[in-house]
Amino acid sequence: MNQEQALYEYMARCISDARLAKFDENIRLRTRYITVVLEDIFQPQNASAVLRSADGFGIQDIHIIETRNTYRVNPDVALGASQWLSLHKYRGHDNNTKTCIAALREQGYRIVATTPHTDDCYIHELDLTKGKVALLFGTEIDGLSKDAIAEADEFVRIPMSGFTESYNISVSAAICMYELSKRLHASGISWQLNAEEMLKVRLDWVRSCLQRPDLVEAEFFRLEEEKKNQ
Repeated sequence: MNQEQALYEYMARCISDARLAKFDENIRLRTRYITVVLEDIFQPQNASAVLRSADGFGIQDIHIIETRNTYRVNPDVALGASQWLSLHKYRGHDNNTKTCIAALREQGYRIVATTPHTDDCYIHELDLTKGKVALLFGTEIDGLSKDAIAEADEFVRIPMSGFTESYNISVSAAICMYELSKRLHASGISWQLNAEEMLKVRLDWVRSCLQRPDLVEAEFFRLEEEKKNQ
C-alpha cells in the first residue's frame, strides 16, 4: 500500500460508512474528459449554479478565470457543490485567459468556445471521439473575451427557437454538460478517472468533510515516523 492510500484509509476512519459508500458510488461516475471554464463570471448565483450542475453531471474540474471579477460561491445556490469539485483559479497573470487555455492544452484538451455567433456546430453535434473537451463560458452580458475566441479550437452553440439570442449562463452550461455527459456515458470512450486520480479525489473529499484535516494528517505522519524509528 502506498502512502497516499494509507493516508486515505487513516483519514476515512473519521467518516461515516454511509458517506464512504456514497464516495464509492460517485467516484465511478466522475470524469475529466469534459471540463468547464468560466471566464470572468460576475454573478455569483449563476456561477454557483454551474458548480451545482457540474457536480450533478459528474464533471470534476472547473477552471475559473478571474481577470476583472473574483468568483464567490453563493452557498444558497451551490448547496455545497464546491466541496466535491476540483476548482482551478487563474488570476494575477499577464493574461489569465491565455494562461488557463495553455494549461488545458498541455493536459490534452480541445478548447471549445460556447457562443451563439458562430456556425461550427450545435452542442449535440460536437465530436467527442476527437479527444478531451474544455467548454468555455463567458460573462452574462459580454460573452467570451476576444482572447478566448481567438484561442478556441472549435465553437459550439445551443439550438434556440425563440427570439432571445442566448440562454442564461447557468442554463447554457447545464444544457451543454447534460448533452455531452449523456453521450459520453453511452460511448465506448474511456472517460472515467484512473485509479490514481480516483484516490486523489477521494482524499480531497475526505479532507472536505473534516473540520481540521490538517491535524488528522499531522497525526498520521507522526505515527508513520514512529513506525520507521522502531
